[in-house]
Amino acid sequence: MFRQWLEYFATKFGTVVVAVPPQYTSQKCSSCGVIVKKALSVRTHTCKCGCVLQRDVNAAVNILNLAKATVGQTESNATGLAASTLLGETLVEQVARRNVESPPSMYS
Repeated sequence: MFRQWLEYFATKFGTVVVAVPPQYTSQKCSSCGVIVKKALSVRTHTCKCGCVLQRDVNAAVNILNLAKATVGQTESNATGLAASTLLGETLVEQVARRNVESPPSMYS
């Protein structure tokens, strides 16, 4: 259901959703590619190459790189809430406008 929701909004906002395999995305170093084994309780990725990131950020970079490799994109505008998928609008503004355009149904 979540993937359908993402695909719907990607189409609505003229962007692309790419599904990627999540295996090893939090253990693979996003800087050098080496697998750094760690327990789930370890929340910081620290690699011998000098890369130190919060575990989820490391995983997000790996997922983004996998998606870019799938569609052949070389640049990213993934900068958080300030990044916009519609010209001149932030993600917060888009969601607020979406809530006005599409009032919640009685099943939400």
